[in-house]
Amino acid sequence: MTRLIKSGAVVEDNWQLIPRDHQGELPRGRIIVPLSLWLDGKALASHSGEPLGIWIDVDEDVEQLGGHAREFALVAINFPTFMDGRGFSTARLLRERYGYQGEIRAIGNVIRDQLFYMQRCGFDAFELREGTDLEASLASLRDFDVTYQGATDQALPLYRRRNV
Repeated sequence: MTRLIKSGAVVEDNWQLIPRDHQGELPRGRIIVPLSLWLDGKALASHSGEPLGIWIDVDEDVEQLGGHAREFALVAINFPTFMDGRGFSTARLLRERYGYQGEIRAIGNVIRDQLFYMQRCGFDAFELREGTDLEASLASLRDFDVTYQGATDQALPLYRRRNV
């Protein structure tokens, strides 16, 4: 089983990621289906009743999911390359515009250096590249103890917090 960082701890992953080109019936258990499969209606038609997750590529429009995000236990955002920052905006939109309270997981080409900033944008689970030291990566979530800008994890910017 794959291990990942979730809610501040290294844990076993109990979800199965379904590829975009999946054909046939969906497997039983906790699955994360691609947005395109959900939009086609195939994901819900053959789902076993277990909690369902959905994953979005950074080139897909989160507005297609919108308020329906609340129907999913998990929303994963795929980073095809570590240089593509569109997933950060997707996570913030899910938290701030659509009020999503469930797990937002970063998948794909996720590296340690991004975790602190991903957390600030609303991510609470991180599936890092194979071979990554998860304990060291977990520690990187505490690299900074003061932040200047407001974000999903701290709405007020530093200058407003100092005057309180």
